Amino acid sequence: MTKIDKSIFKAYDIRGVYPSQINEETAYNIGRGYATFILRDNPKAKNIVVGSDMRLSSPLLKKELIKGLIESGLNVIDIGLVSTPTFYFAVGFYNYDGGIQVSASHNPKEYNGFKLVKRKSYPISKTNGIFEIKDYILADDFIKSNKSGIIIEKENILQDLAAEQLRDIDISKIKKFKIVVDAANSMGALDMEEFFKSIPVDLIRINFKLDGSFPSHEADPLKEENLELLSKKVIETGADFGFSPDGDGDRYFFVDEKGDVLRQEILRGIMAQIELVEKPGSVVCYDIRPGRITRDMIEEMGGKAVVTPVGHSLIKEIMIENNAEFGGESSGHYFYKKEYGYYEMPFILMAKFLKFLSEKNLPFSEIVAPYKKYFHSGEINFKVDNTQDKMEEIEKLYKDGQIIKLDGITVEYPAWWFNIRGSNTEPVIRLNLEAKTKEIMAEKVKEISEILKK
Repeated sequence: MTKIDKSIFKAYDIRGVYPSQINEETAYNIGRGYATFILRDNPKAKNIVVGSDMRLSSPLLKKELIKGLIESGLNVIDIGLVSTPTFYFAVGFYNYDGGIQVSASHNPKEYNGFKLVKRKSYPISKTNGIFEIKDYILADDFIKSNKSGIIIEKENILQDLAAEQLRDIDISKIKKFKIVVDAANSMGALDMEEFFKSIPVDLIRINFKLDGSFPSHEADPLKEENLELLSKKVIETGADFGFSPDGDGDRYFFVDEKGDVLRQEILRGIMAQIELVEKPGSVVCYDIRPGRITRDMIEEMGGKAVVTPVGHSLIKEIMIENNAEFGGESSGHYFYKKEYGYYEMPFILMAKFLKFLSEKNLPFSEIVAPYKKYFHSGEINFKVDNTQDKMEEIEKLYKDGQIIKLDGITVEYPAWWFNIRGSNTEPVIRLNLEAKTKEIMAEKVKEISEILKK
């Protein structure tokens, strides 16, 4: 029986602390476990993409991961240091059989992990393979190969990505903005350097040097303290706006010219409306966490709003099932439909957003002001002794509301609504609450908080 920390296998990826939970031996066995899964799923599979982020442990893990793959008979297409969206593009656009990205996304520097996909970058998650891979490893149940695969290095992927994803967008209509970008010493720096080669702006760079020790701040823009530097720089330089990608470059957060953070549900609604102008009546997917303005904006444009569970892998799966044109998650993921896959495409997101701002020709804050109709609590975490017991208690106490059990429990009343979900990895409940007035929001957050703290 192979030793491995079972807790590293999460709902959407594999992630843990290096080297106590994830180390070189773990990477080698994940390579073998993934190869076994892929070859049993598709015996004709041959070429697997491997990329990595800039974390200090990534080169060591990547080396052993590749060893596990080629010893299993698979060829490895080594694409080097890339963001997660660039990795997805490489798997899908060049029609490879799958891939693994070595990355722990936005987690602190001591973490690392692996994102796994099949052809067209279809995510391997808790619903379709991650736990099978874990079981293969634990049982030492690996496919054996008489012939080792080879390593093939592939370059110029970002250039191909830019040419493909900007091809159908009229970038001549984008005006010359002054933009601040805080790349948090992470992978989004590579993408944005390439992106702005095609789109001339006055670009003010912060933390563009790749550094897996994160010397400035964590690469998690969901935490507003990690956007403070960006906000200050926007105000100081008189920029039109600023934005920050997360650690692996698959989530984007924006601040307006006043340094105020743009809520994701508003950005998601704007991007959905852009797609619905181009493709009227389309399906748009978004996650269950409160953000009602998104639904309002989709329906206002005649689109079909489809609510999904939380998690980028699950949203992608539901987008495919519903033939959706666009999807967005409250955590800053934005997904587009292409013939080579459904996944985050920040070049399309940014180009369409810049074109939208150019056409409006107003200050960023004025454009978004009409959409600030609801008052949101943000995500609040509560440590609890028993997640299931607390969920059941909440369901009983609020049974007079409309209850939806798509992901955790969502309860809706005419003037306010909320979602609570248990964490996949720890005894924590996450609360997101929204209301039509600030007073109701504050009152109800206090009310539910007292229940969850008992």
